[in-house]
Amino acid sequence: MENIDPLLILQPIIFIVMSVVAILYWRKRRGFRRILLLLSLVAYAVAIGAKVAIQAVTYTAVSDYFGTMSVGVGLYFGLQTVFLEVGLAYLVASFAQKRVNMNASDGVAYGISLGFWENAVLLGALSLVNLIADYALIASGSSLGQLVYNALLNANPAYFSPPSVILPYVLIGTLERLSSLLVHVAFGTLCVLAVLTRRRRFLAYAMPMGLVDAFVPFASLNLYVFEGGLFLLSLGFIAVAWVSMRSAGTMMASPGQPIPESAPAAPPQPAQP
Repeated sequence: MENIDPLLILQPIIFIVMSVVAILYWRKRRGFRRILLLLSLVAYAVAIGAKVAIQAVTYTAVSDYFGTMSVGVGLYFGLQTVFLEVGLAYLVASFAQKRVNMNASDGVAYGISLGFWENAVLLGALSLVNLIADYALIASGSSLGQLVYNALLNANPAYFSPPSVILPYVLIGTLERLSSLLVHVAFGTLCVLAVLTRRRRFLAYAMPMGLVDAFVPFASLNLYVFEGGLFLLSLGFIAVAWVSMRSAGTMMASPGQPIPESAPAAPPQPAQP
């Protein structure tokens, strides 16, 4: 009885490491308050719970009406992300601002935290536990292991493909999770920026970023083009967040204080002799 290729087990480990490295990097550079992980967990968990509930009730009807691969189904997914993930990220940040005294650098940390729960926990740790359990059961040669093997073989034969076939999918999956992390950083930063400045225009920049999920139904047309395009789009979102931070002067603002709509640029510093 053939077992799962170990390369598949490597993939969720990469997701976890990538997310943890992002946290450690930002902690070293600007600081990372643990309360942001808790706040982001509330926003993310409620959003995903609401998505699961909505899709359990409505997905079949929507896909039957529009077709599985359609603009209608794409908008169905995308608008859920806009209003649930991005919208709840903003609402939680608004609620928390007066209680935890958020500052400018917390925006990036908040976005990293949102990405952490999706990539390191939901698609990383939970997937890793499932894969290791399946691998151990199949390796045992027991009747339960045979049942698991048959179920996986019927559901997704790619689990038992050779490494030469699996490796490209591991790499493309890693690129997808990197794009996801960047998207979460971008809209998380903008949500906090909108709260700090009390300028809704930053929220207006963040909300459409959730529409990346509108492309999901079309991923199977060309996976490499889809993932490459998604990565480029995520870089664009990061650029929007970065320019927004610069334009508002957030890095110069005092912690917890609102930032003027047009903050003056920092004066040039004289060269040191």
